[in-house]
Amino acid sequence: MVFFETLVTLFLVIIILIIFARGVIIVQPYEQGLQIRLGRYIGRMNPGFRWVVPLITQVVKLDLRTMVMDVPSQEVITKDNSPTNVDAIVYIRVVDPEKAFFEVANYRMATVALAQTTLRGIIGDMELDEVLYNRESINTKLRDILDRETDAWGVKVERVEIKEVDPVGTVKQAMTEQTAAERERRAAILRADGEKRSAILKAEGLKKSMILEAEGERQSKILKAEGERMSQILRAQGESQGLRILALGSRSLDKRSIAVLSFDALKTMSNGQATKIIFPFEISSLIKHGAKFLGATEDMDDKEAYEVTLDESLLGAIPTAEKIEAVVRSIENETKAIMKDSQADPEQIINDIDEKKLIPE
Repeated sequence: MVFFETLVTLFLVIIILIIFARGVIIVQPYEQGLQIRLGRYIGRMNPGFRWVVPLITQVVKLDLRTMVMDVPSQEVITKDNSPTNVDAIVYIRVVDPEKAFFEVANYRMATVALAQTTLRGIIGDMELDEVLYNRESINTKLRDILDRETDAWGVKVERVEIKEVDPVGTVKQAMTEQTAAERERRAAILRADGEKRSAILKAEGLKKSMILEAEGERQSKILKAEGERMSQILRAQGESQGLRILALGSRSLDKRSIAVLSFDALKTMSNGQATKIIFPFEISSLIKHGAKFLGATEDMDDKEAYEVTLDESLLGAIPTAEKIEAVVRSIENETKAIMKDSQADPEQIINDIDEKKLIPE
């Protein structure tokens, strides 16, 4: 009997310990507890060790940390009728545990479903190019809408990110072709721009080359004209000095010297190959003066000349050109022999002029 009472007592103690243990609640630092007793909300439970009346008290723990929820990929038709698969990531945090538990059955599922429908509506109002290039705008718009709608649930939407935008196969192929065409267009524009710049540079180079060539030709003509001018001036100066030298040398010449020079001129003319010789002065006067200086003849009075009777035999044979040339040579030789003994030697005078360079200043 005592054993039975002891066993019952031990059983009751164990039951009491079990009931007491079920009333022990430990709330983590990142959690918030909601105490409900007999269907009535009692209040929040702060983090730490807590004990509630067991069996009749329910404690709901809510995580207050930021949670990441993946919005499943879904096919969305854009404004330009381009089917596209879009998914996203939503970052939420419970700010009001009472609303998160009492206002919505499952705030996580509700937030994900709301994000899906809102994302479908936003993408449907945009074209595919805008979806691809304006992800930041989509993220901001989706976050604002979700945050406004989940505020009644005590949930704060901190951030929304579009994870992937994947057009369907036909649309992706069309985009690939469009990208290739755009790149070809840009390449054609770059090639055309390069050819344009090349043509401009070539034209500028040709222009500068023509300018330099014209400038060089102008300077060449100027230098050539200057050289011709100086050449003409020097040639004229040389001729003038030569004439002045001849004039100076001719002052000391007398009739004998002139006769000797005239015979030298006849000698030069007779050395040619021509059969006809034209003398620019009267040959008989020249021979007469030469004979006079040689003392071979004397002038005859006019009366005596008229008294002489002439016939054909007195004329004798008509001399040929060769005979005249021989006579001129003999006269020239005799004249040179005489002039050697004379003080006024024409050739010596000419040589002195050449050696001394008698140029008047």
